[in-house]
Order: sequence, then C-alpha cells, then structure tokens
Amino acid sequence: MSSSSTKAYTRYPLLNIITYNGTTVLHFLLGGIGIILGYNSLIGYILGSLYLAFSFAEMYVHMPLKVCPNCVYYKLDNSVCISGLNLVSKKISKEGNVKDFPNRAKGVFCSNNLYIASLVIPIITMIPALILNFSFVVLSILLVVVGLLVFRFFLIFPRIACVHCRAKNICPQAQSMFKDQTPSGGQLPTQ
Repeated sequence: MSSSSTKAYTRYPLLNIITYNGTTVLHFLLGGIGIILGYNSLIGYILGSLYLAFSFAEMYVHMPLKVCPNCVYYKLDNSVCISGLNLVSKKISKEGNVKDFPNRAKGVFCSNNLYIASLVIPIITMIPALILNFSFVVLSILLVVVGLLVFRFFLIFPRIACVHCRAKNICPQAQSMFKDQTPSGGQLPTQ
C-alpha cells in the first residue's frame, strides 16, 4: 500500500482503535499469565505481576503523559489517534511541542524502547520457564504472544496504524517502516 495514495486519518475508525488496543491488552494479559504459569511459584507471581504493572503503566500512563502531548493528534480538534490515548492525554497532561515528538525514540530508556520492552519481555521470560518446567499451556501462550507481536509489526503498524497516521512525517517508527517509500530527506508525503 503506497503512502501517497493512503488517506491520513484525523479520527481513526473505531474498529481500528479496538483492534489496536485489543491486541495490546491481550498481549499484556497473556504475557503476564504466561510468566505466572511458566514459573508456577512465588517468583512467577512476582515476575508476572511486575510485568503486568510495567506494561500497562508504560502504555496507558507513561505514553499519555510523555509522548502524546507532543503528538499532532493532541493539537488536532476532534481527533482520535490509533490508540485513542490522545483523548486521555488531553485530560491528564499539558500540551507539548510537536518538534519534540521524535524524541520518543532517543536514548536507551526512551518511550519507544520501553514500549518494545513491554512487548518482548514476556517472550524472553517464558522461554527459560519452558526450559525449566515444560508445559504445553505455557508453550501455547508463548506462541500466541509471538503471533500477536508478528501481527502487530506486520499488519497493525504498516496497514492499520502508521500508514494512516498524521504524525508519520515526524515519527521515527513510521519513518523506519516506510523508508523505502520516502522521498529524499526522509519525509513522507502528507495529505
């Protein structure tokens, strides 16, 4: 799908928002459950609970406080981004600067890296659990979580989310995803 022929949304369709958030919540919940069941001990409950707290806080608290205020969707009237978090952000944070939006990908503990960590941690954590105490249930959960990650990176981001985003010209994630489609200078065309 060419970005030059794709409509940029001011308000994402409700089905896209539900797909994005449903995939995210399912990923986090299954990841936490997989960690808890994988270690099947106090350590499992601690690790799984810490993961759940980290992942939900990173996505649904940290992002609206630190990333969303700098996004174009924060400033656009009557807009709804792919996650809908711009609506939350407007209620809990002050407007930022759109020029700071690319900073979401700068530094070791940047928002992008924390987001990726929230998606990868359960996979990395369930593998040793399977080695220590094999379980078909945990293996199944691991495979579903990997499937959700693949679905996110190969379908949601390029076809549902980033391709229609009004911030794709300044978003490091979108720029890396669509680098083959960008004109010189790394800027994507807008509509």
